Amino acid sequence: MSEETGFTTMAGGKSAGEAPEIGFGMLGYAFMGKAHTNALKKIPYMMYPPVAIPKLVAISGRNESAVSEAARRYGYKKYYTSWRSLVEDPEVQVLDNGGPNDAHADPCILAAQLGKHVLCEKPLARTAEESKTMLEAVQKAGVKHMVAFNYRFVPAVRMIRNLIDQGALGQIYHFRAVYLQEWIMPHYNAPKWWRMDKKVAGSGAIGDLGAHIIDLAHYLVGGIKSIAAYTRTFIEERSLPDGSGKGKVDVDDAFTAAVEFENGAIGTLESTRFAGGRKNYNCFEINAEKGSIRFNLERLNELEVFWVGEQPKESQGFHDVLVTEGYHPWWENWWPHGHLIGWEHTFVHEINHFLDCIVNDKPVGPHGATFEDGYRAAVICDAIVESAQSRRHVDIKY
Repeated sequence: MSEETGFTTMAGGKSAGEAPEIGFGMLGYAFMGKAHTNALKKIPYMMYPPVAIPKLVAISGRNESAVSEAARRYGYKKYYTSWRSLVEDPEVQVLDNGGPNDAHADPCILAAQLGKHVLCEKPLARTAEESKTMLEAVQKAGVKHMVAFNYRFVPAVRMIRNLIDQGALGQIYHFRAVYLQEWIMPHYNAPKWWRMDKKVAGSGAIGDLGAHIIDLAHYLVGGIKSIAAYTRTFIEERSLPDGSGKGKVDVDDAFTAAVEFENGAIGTLESTRFAGGRKNYNCFEINAEKGSIRFNLERLNELEVFWVGEQPKESQGFHDVLVTEGYHPWWENWWPHGHLIGWEHTFVHEINHFLDCIVNDKPVGPHGATFEDGYRAAVICDAIVESAQSRRHVDIKY
């Protein structure tokens, strides 16, 4: 602590008072716009001392009354009804793209061409081909780029990755993951909206939920070599939001797939929005040479762990581990052990990581998902559709 300034010195000699301001432009004011903005506002005082101070420059959306209200509510300096105006604003240094899937490619590509760093929500784009154009743009521009696969930034998930890197699990045999929700089941009377429109969303449960577990498979186990899948659309017509009739649902409601990994492991992936009783059930299990680990997002502060050969044998079995100790990932920034954090904190960790990469010119990967990771996930999403349509297994090619 400096007596003169009152600031704690950061790594590299900077003080907290010298942390640079970085201007953010937020595309989208609804679910993801709220989640990302909440993280931006927490970073300076919770990820302390801050590597950078996010400056809320502007927010954009097509509905002027809604986006102007969001600007007032969240504290953005200004708002736009045009994403192009947002991206071209000279005060915006980072585009944070939380818009619908059809609004990912063009804004991110323009931002990269203008030399701005880009954070984009998942899935990166509607197709692998569209994702590749985004990857090529950020690579050509040399800007920092990250896909918001926020579950990489759950402390328990990072702990699993650390254990794998340390060799604690040994050879991995199986990875099975499900991401189950219920929000468009018939009893909710959900109308057709953009997530059920292929032109806007690209896919249904595959891109909305499946992309997350595909990325976790890549992050924790490695590249996927081949895939065989089924898809279903259970309700093919839904009421239009304006009450003018019914519209065709042309995306999947659910998929299930068997996968083969490049390292020899095998696994299954399944996502649906028709799992009654499941609210946000992102659950995976890894079975390996030296043990097994199970994670459930609905209990994100916990892990179930089994170690092969653990003694005494009378007490062998899965143990519930509360991931809240000060030595667990990111916990030095939060509360005493046993005092839980939630889903929203993953965005704090994620965006803080991105800021560190920008300010200190660090690589976004391997822990942050780059646009290359987003493209690889999109290739698998497309392969699921191809396999289901052809009723054959598909070898993965990037």
